[in-house]
Amino acid sequence: MVDGDSLTTNYNHHFILAVMSREIYVPDMRPGEVTSPSREIYASMGEANIVRMMEDFYRELEQSPIREMFPPDMLAAARKNATFFVQVMGGPPLYNQRFGNPMMRARHMPFYITPQARNVWLTCFLRVLQTPEKYNFPMEHLEGFKSFLRGFSMWMVNTSPPSAASKG
Repeated sequence: MVDGDSLTTNYNHHFILAVMSREIYVPDMRPGEVTSPSREIYASMGEANIVRMMEDFYRELEQSPIREMFPPDMLAAARKNATFFVQVMGGPPLYNQRFGNPMMRARHMPFYITPQARNVWLTCFLRVLQTPEKYNFPMEHLEGFKSFLRGFSMWMVNTSPPSAASKG
């Protein structure tokens, strides 16, 4: 069995290796430029609908070309991700309580997230949002939430796409 300290050490080790093995790309933006989604969304959806939306989103990701970026247990990953979205949509600070400060860009640094990978991620999420009524998503906040996803996902990009010259 692996204890929490070993997991943290292992995560930190992989983080350091990932950062040292490539030049980190920084998008031409700052996280403060991303408008947070309305905190009223949670009041309409509730935790259970947000979890269900994340589970559907992760089912989409499971069939996508970026599947290898995610852990084997996609259901557990979806539920962890739901705690973040509950929090940013106006619910209780579940992510902070269970996992600490989100620091999402830092948490994603071990993964090579290119603009293409970001587009796949975003496309999967937008596909789920084609049926907002399934989750009791308030229509008056849907476009603002999509705008948040576009900006948030852009901030997660940490790897430049290969240049035409390096493709040989």
